Amino acid sequence: MSGISYMTEEGYEKLKAELEELKTKGREDVAKAIAEAREKGDLSENAEYDAAKNAQGMLELRINDLEKVFATARIIDESQLDTSRVTVLTNVTIKNIKNNAEMTYKLVAEAEANLKEKKISVNSPIGQGLLGKEVGDIAQIQTPNGIIDFKIVKISL
Repeated sequence: MSGISYMTEEGYEKLKAELEELKTKGREDVAKAIAEAREKGDLSENAEYDAAKNAQGMLELRINDLEKVFATARIIDESQLDTSRVTVLTNVTIKNIKNNAEMTYKLVAEAEANLKEKKISVNSPIGQGLLGKEVGDIAQIQTPNGIIDFKIVKISL
């Protein structure tokens, strides 16, 4: 995908809000925790201080990751998408050929992926296997349990 993250307007705004929250309240909370731990004395044996510094590191890592996503993010107008093939931001209904189970997923950018919401990354093995397929095509997806054949039943927005 050439490093570009294609996102919905909703996903973009959600990540933007998270980034703003982390940069303001998140950093403020971590600074308070470090200051409180520092007041408790010897820093070499202060587990609270170590934990607060680790939390700060994790917070800054998440901020950095989100900023990288925004650097390559492109918002796609879903009304302009072609549903003749599976592409990013399309909903695709697939049927497991072996057990006839049907599932519907929305293919999204890595940053928007959320299995609970049935949103899978275009970079995942299933996402990669479905991209470019048309209704009626069979997608062979490599899973930890071997190759699974899925039939493309429906493509929609």
